[in-house]
Amino acid sequence: MHFKKLFICLALVLAIGSFGCAKEKTAEVPKQESVTKNLVPPKAEVKGLNFTAELSDLQVSMTVDTASKEIVETPGMKGRYRITNTSKDLMEVQAVTLEYIDEGGKPIAFKSGEKIAKTSLFLQALRPGDMAEGSLDVTIPRAAVKELRKIDINLVYVPAPLKRETLTLPEKVE
Repeated sequence: MHFKKLFICLALVLAIGSFGCAKEKTAEVPKQESVTKNLVPPKAEVKGLNFTAELSDLQVSMTVDTASKEIVETPGMKGRYRITNTSKDLMEVQAVTLEYIDEGGKPIAFKSGEKIAKTSLFLQALRPGDMAEGSLDVTIPRAAVKELRKIDINLVYVPAPLKRETLTLPEKVE
């Protein structure tokens, strides 16, 4: 009986000691944070020989180290585009590429290790006066976050007259 009381007291002392000496958990401060910035102006339109292009709702999202405020990963740029065929001919747009330009008029290049996605595959024929809209999801060089002054839009297209031919292969699955 004496051993039972001693054993219970010893267990209580150990339990109280372990709970009382337990380290207090502190909330860890995240080492990285996600930051989103809007481009200024928020909407831009430019007219070319055959097309009018409009970019809107442009936002750059990036992951930043909270201590050093350095950008950790290649930033991404999202937004909306609208392309209008202003020519008198049918045009088949193949792709839209973006070039980032600094204050001196020089292209801002991607550095080694950065993800490069500055082209959107398009593949759509536009009749005169037709408009195509969609979303833009590309990357932007880290240096462009601080040095960007303008964006060049390059439309890759095939001018009219376009001729299409359909070929049919007589195949079946057996």
